[in-house]
Amino acid sequence: MRRRFGWVLLLLCQTAWAQTGTVSGRVTDEAGRALPAVTVFAADSAVVTDEAGRRTLTSDVLVSTQTDENGRYRLTGVPTRTLAVSAFQAGRQLVTQRIAVRAEETRLDFRLPALEGDIDELTIAGENEASFGIGRLASVEGAALYDAKKTEVVLIEALTANVAANNSRQVYAKVPGLNSWESDGAGVQLGIGGRGLSPNRSSNFNTRQNGYDIAADALGYPESYYTPPVQALDRIEIIRGAASLQYGTQFGGVLNFKFKQGPEDKPFEFSSTQSAGSFGLFNSFNSAGGTSGRLRYYGFYQYKRSDGWRPNAGLDQHTAYAGLRYQLTPEFTVRPEFTFMRYVAQQPGGLTDAQFEADPRQSNRERNWFAVDWNLFALSADYEPTSRTLIDTRFFGLIAGRDALGNLGRIDRLDFGGPRDFLNDDFQNWGNETRVLHRYPLRDQLSVLLVGARYYDGFTDRRQGDGPDGADAEFRYLNPDNLEGSDFDLPSTNVSVFAENVFNLTPRFSVTPGARFEYIQTSADGYYRNRVFDLAGNVLLDERIEEERSRDRSFMFFGVGASFKQSPELEVYANVSQNYRAINFNDIRVNVGSLEVDPDIDDERGFNAELGARGVSQGLFSYDVSLFLLSYEDRIGTILRREPNPVFNNLVDRVFRFRTNIADAQIYGLESFAEVDLVRAFVDRNASFRVSTFGNLALIDASYVNSDEPGIEGNEVELVPAVNAKAGLTVGIGAFEAAAQFSYVSEQFSDASNALRTPTAIEGLIPSYRVVDLSSRYAHGVIRFEAGVNNLLDARYFTRRATGYPGPGILPASARSVYVSIGCVL
Repeated sequence: MRRRFGWVLLLLCQTAWAQTGTVSGRVTDEAGRALPAVTVFAADSAVVTDEAGRRTLTSDVLVSTQTDENGRYRLTGVPTRTLAVSAFQAGRQLVTQRIAVRAEETRLDFRLPALEGDIDELTIAGENEASFGIGRLASVEGAALYDAKKTEVVLIEALTANVAANNSRQVYAKVPGLNSWESDGAGVQLGIGGRGLSPNRSSNFNTRQNGYDIAADALGYPESYYTPPVQALDRIEIIRGAASLQYGTQFGGVLNFKFKQGPEDKPFEFSSTQSAGSFGLFNSFNSAGGTSGRLRYYGFYQYKRSDGWRPNAGLDQHTAYAGLRYQLTPEFTVRPEFTFMRYVAQQPGGLTDAQFEADPRQSNRERNWFAVDWNLFALSADYEPTSRTLIDTRFFGLIAGRDALGNLGRIDRLDFGGPRDFLNDDFQNWGNETRVLHRYPLRDQLSVLLVGARYYDGFTDRRQGDGPDGADAEFRYLNPDNLEGSDFDLPSTNVSVFAENVFNLTPRFSVTPGARFEYIQTSADGYYRNRVFDLAGNVLLDERIEEERSRDRSFMFFGVGASFKQSPELEVYANVSQNYRAINFNDIRVNVGSLEVDPDIDDERGFNAELGARGVSQGLFSYDVSLFLLSYEDRIGTILRREPNPVFNNLVDRVFRFRTNIADAQIYGLESFAEVDLVRAFVDRNASFRVSTFGNLALIDASYVNSDEPGIEGNEVELVPAVNAKAGLTVGIGAFEAAAQFSYVSEQFSDASNALRTPTAIEGLIPSYRVVDLSSRYAHGVIRFEAGVNNLLDARYFTRRATGYPGPGILPASARSVYVSIGCVL
């Protein structure tokens, strides 16, 4: 049997070899000296030059490599046809030669003269297929440095997934270690966390859109109530914890949504996609874009509605965006943008463990509603006096609000009507971030310096009181001048400066140190009501407590990274960066059920460290494997406490939830991803179809250490599954593509006490779950078709236990659902 397998393998290798060749040679400078670390690649078309002097490759790269220390290169697996082979190195002219590749080895040498004055750049377009829908950020992109950092880029056009519903389980399937909350079947809000951090509205990531903030308040309340529709995106960039040096105070890193910009080769293009799915899902996405002279534009309008899998789970959403890019001069570009989003959603509430086990589809809350109104503004400008220097500045602002109306009482108690709790937040903030990136020669290499400054001014008006009886979405207060809960003004200010420098010590080895200074002020000014009731609901105590608090702090944090790029097939990288997370408004004052906040609560500190290896082999095999350590000091969490209850003359205890710095946390693990095109790698490089498979595995150990709270030290950190795995298979034949995906997430606790089950269902175990998804797409001319099944095996599971809105209690994930989309591009 082994001998027979060997003959089959040999035959497959001979078949592939017969249809490919090898191109090799040497690359030198104008004096004939060897040039190491030169990128050499083969493509079907040549490289063209745009008005700004950059180089843009107009078709897929077929094979690429880099020269060794002697300037020699070797391209293997090159298709046997006429191709354009190019050699490029920053600071030198790009040289392209067309040759007819033969089955035997072809010799091709290059001589690259130095550029006089400016430094050249290379942009390679059309790489979605070669990278399987997942890529990585270059060392330098725009006015940002990513050298030696762990980055992932989700390429949207290459996804075969349910993008109409923003299905995060599929969209982020190839990003290892992300833990998702799946309580929103229509994909309105994104909840992801990584490396042991809460997925709650992605608040542990610095969430951005086209490089600027989109969260409610980047410091005081960094929760994202708005998530851009995936259909409008070109890509999603994720930079892990080392991003703290460039992007500020967070542990999770940066999540940046990059919109499409409209085609460059036509003045107008219209696209429309209509989608329908189970449980009343309807999604209409319509966009227009194009380029006319110096103006490039893109805009969209989306309408989405859904009835939801559970009763009392309806949704009505409108989202729109308009962005322009106008090139005033070859060196100066401006980009105004505006985003609008409005939705109203009914929320079915949570369940107890017993209710979930009996019927996860049930709902005993019909009076809970949630509404969001989001208006984002941005004006960006790029000035490039030379190709050595880029100045980027971004002004951004937010005028928004969110309304939460409903019964926040324990989910194990029936709702008998009466006034509902109404929580209203109004957000007004603005900021500017300016960066200067400069390339300069150092020891015969090009190094890159980035310096920047940021100013951010946020203001939140938070009010909580009784809302009207009934079951309608009537967002108003019964007593607006004398609220039963609280009324606070919550301003925040942030000033920061930062610097990073990529020192390219050799053509392959670089070191990137960085530093950041932060000044942060968060304040609270207002009042809250202390109300005590007896068991019959009579008021025993009602006092209004005025409160004014302010926290000012300033600090420095540092980091350093190193990268060794052996070739495109192997890069070894390492970094360590300090992190910081300021207490937010929920840590200053909140009134939700039985939750109380420690008045002496403090900011969180720590660091991220990682060591990894990654690479891409000729567009056929891609991998990234890394080890990480997240040291999290003074981690804020919620624990259960007891104290004498004054309602019963202190004769019995009351149990309440207490938010404080509970302990330090040590989180470490392995994050790994690999994908291979089986047919093109092992059978035929020029095959008309492809079969690719990927695996994504994260193994994490997280525990509490150094705790002053009883019963916490040694416990597992909440919301950290020890095993988080995804695997998938994609088959593409011509214009048709189908994908199957399997997801497994092991059990995790929902709070630091590691409670298995409580009567309120707020604390307890989140069991492991397994989910299978199928998706397909087909293009014929200007028409596009998509269809699929999510949760094919109809698993009953949940990923979240809510503490307040939209619960409290268990929020079940959606059952099996189907979707179908039809669209056109004109």
